[in-house]
Amino acid sequence: MPAVYFVCPDNRKVPIVSCLNNCPHKERCMFLPTLRSIAISSDRKLSKPSVTELIAGTRETYLKRTTDYAIDPFDSLFALHGQAVHYMNYKKQGDNILGEVRMEDEITTGQFDMFGYVLNDKKLTLGDLKVTSSYKLMKALGIYKKDVPTGEVYKSGVKKGMPKYKKETSFDGVRHVMDWALQLNYYRMLLEDNGYDVNDMVIQAFCRDFSTRVAMERNIDRPLYIIKINRISDRWLQRYFSYKAQNLKEALNNNDIPPVCTAKERWYDRKCLGFCNVADKCPYAQVLKQQQEKLAM
Repeated sequence: MPAVYFVCPDNRKVPIVSCLNNCPHKERCMFLPTLRSIAISSDRKLSKPSVTELIAGTRETYLKRTTDYAIDPFDSLFALHGQAVHYMNYKKQGDNILGEVRMEDEITTGQFDMFGYVLNDKKLTLGDLKVTSSYKLMKALGIYKKDVPTGEVYKSGVKKGMPKYKKETSFDGVRHVMDWALQLNYYRMLLEDNGYDVNDMVIQAFCRDFSTRVAMERNIDRPLYIIKINRISDRWLQRYFSYKAQNLKEALNNNDIPPVCTAKERWYDRKCLGFCNVADKCPYAQVLKQQQEKLAM
């Protein structure tokens, strides 16, 4: 089901319908059309689970489909920004590029952003637009910092005689793009099942905090990056998504909350503590929150 409540700037939860019809405050926190767009974007009216829902933790998707949860409109602005970028990229372009086409199979449904000769006139490319953070981009590009010896040693203090190190940026790290790769590869498989040849898969990533000091420290010095995505085995994809879809179906049919999302799906608890819209419905997230509050006392 879609989100039912908006979280106001004062942290009060207000039914979305009430917010849109008659704001309980003296003045709205943002334009009414913006709030309407956020409300609409939270309800895609899909009967089958989408590719992105299956990539997320099964418990998270289950709770979003079965509980009356709340969203903070301010947290949804970047997603809305992404939709605006999508619109500008392929509305009334007058060419043969396919854009925002929804496809499905017996497992799931997915809507790819664009497909065609989007980078050159030789390769049919499946393209996806992302509006993301400099942190996510740093990880996706394999950028990391490592300690490099300076050749000097400490001459005094508790570290006397120990070698000195400095931080140095490296660009040969593991590219953390698994979620993006799963998404694009399944879209690729849907296209190929419908008779299309897909030569390349590419992410066009916009950095939302470009030009900030922290982005520069992460060596993100451009507002946009092109990131190539490698192919994943079709057999592996089918097994993975079938497994996730079956687990979700059983949980929904039995009205039984699924096991805790995997450590990777919950960003090693970071998502539970600040980025999951259904955290207040999840027993695991509530325990984490209580533990954090105790540590803060």
